[in-house]
Amino acid sequence: MAKKTAAESDETRLKKKLSATGKEKAGSDAAVRALRKRLKREQRRRRALALRKKHAAGSKGDAKTSA
Repeated sequence: MAKKTAAESDETRLKKKLSATGKEKAGSDAAVRALRKRLKREQRRRRALALRKKHAAGSKGDAKTSA
């Protein structure tokens, strides 16, 4: 799989696309709904990665994040 060289993350790009549509809460439009689903998926991935790193660090990670 090729490495992405984009300057902005997928999450920020999706946020821009979603805000450009102007109707974030209108769930009837399939395209907007798909964008919102992709954004939520990226957010879940980011949070899961942070949690995995925190757990992998063990007690050292606990001290580092609380400081």
